[in-house]
This record gives sequence, C-alpha cells and structure tokens, in this order.
Amino acid sequence: MDFSSRSKVEEYMDDPNLDQESFRRAYLDINRCNVLLGGMSITLNAIRALIKKHPRESYTIYDMGCGDGFMLRKIAKELENESFHVHLVGIDMRDDILSIAREASRKFPRIAYRKADILALKQVQDCDILLCTLTMHHFEEENIVEFVKKFSELAKLGTIINDLERSKLSYILFKLFSIFFIRTSIAKEDGLISISKGFLKSELKHMANNLENLQHTIKWKWAFRYLWVMEPIKSN
Repeated sequence: MDFSSRSKVEEYMDDPNLDQESFRRAYLDINRCNVLLGGMSITLNAIRALIKKHPRESYTIYDMGCGDGFMLRKIAKELENESFHVHLVGIDMRDDILSIAREASRKFPRIAYRKADILALKQVQDCDILLCTLTMHHFEEENIVEFVKKFSELAKLGTIINDLERSKLSYILFKLFSIFFIRTSIAKEDGLISISKGFLKSELKHMANNLENLQHTIKWKWAFRYLWVMEPIKSN
C-alpha cells in the first residue's frame, strides 16, 4: 500500500445503512483499543494542561464527532472530584449513534448530546475546550482546513485534535494487534483504513500555517498518534 498520500477509501462505519448493533459492537472494540494503546490518556492529559493554564470555576467541553460518547464518559470520571465544574457536550450527525451514546451515558448528568453536521455548525454555546478525537481523518482534504478553522473559532481556550499517523509500520502493527484484541471484522478493517487516511506531521504543519492568530503545538504520541493543540493568541 502507498502511504505517500491519504487514502480515499470509505470506512465501513461511515455507511449510512450500517445497523445500530454493528455500531455498538464496533465501538466496544474501538474503545478497548484506545484504552489499551493509550489514546484516551493523550486527550485527557491535554485537557488537564489547558485547564491548568486557564484556571476557572467551570468549563464547557465539546467533543466533535463524539461517537458512542466513550471519551466524554472518561472525562466525566477523570474530573468528577475536581473543585471546578465541567459540562460536557457530544456532537454527532447520526441519530442511531447518538441513541447509543445517550443510553450509555444515562448515569452521567454532566453529559449532553446534540445532533449537528460539524461542517455546517455555525455556533455553540460557551465552548471553552473543543475536542476532535479520531474524527478529522474521516474528512477529505478540501474540507479539513475549513473543518479545523471552524473549531478554532468556536473554542475560547483551545482545540485538542488527536488523530492517527499514516505509516507502514503503524499499519502492520495494528494488523498484528487486531488479531488478539479486536473481535469485530468492521473494527479490524476500519482500523486499517483509518491509518491509511491518517496524517503526516508535515501535512498537519501545512494546515496549521493556513490558520492565523493561533498558537499551534503538534506532537507525535504513542501509539502512532498526533496531538495537535491550537490556542488563540490574545491581543495586547
């Protein structure tokens, strides 16, 4: 496979006709994978860093492309004993996925969900921190800069993007990992497709250069992830 450019192959979970039970089972695999490989902790640590930099009594955190809400539930558990209040909002455009998220989040009163098309989203209420975890690679090149620019306009304190590195090594290692730790064929196939649709650091830096009035930090993280944090540059 050629990893010099991003693949345009559609993921199975992007199929509008995929049934809800297949989604549910695939998300169980994806969530297990993210926990085992440390993907969740990358986002959680970045959230804590922004909170430490901007202390206040409450924060509203949006998760764009929230899927089944697993990331939001992890955040709720992680921050439940802190002195500050956190309000969490998940955005997705599919009713069937939001139904799974709401059902799984019944015991989390701090979490709300909203149906919306990310690219068509005009505004959100009081967004302090905006998250985008394993969502950006679903978009085509022509939409990604618009997609990220919209995020930067919505988030008051910062935007945290956690997405995949595109490389032959990560592709091979995921293939081996999936033999032992992933049960559904959808998650196995989509994991490989996702890697082929991931990013090189040079591509992320090029996008960052097209976004003004922002401070960008782009770092490689294990396992084969990039953490891109964007913070508004305050005018004096």
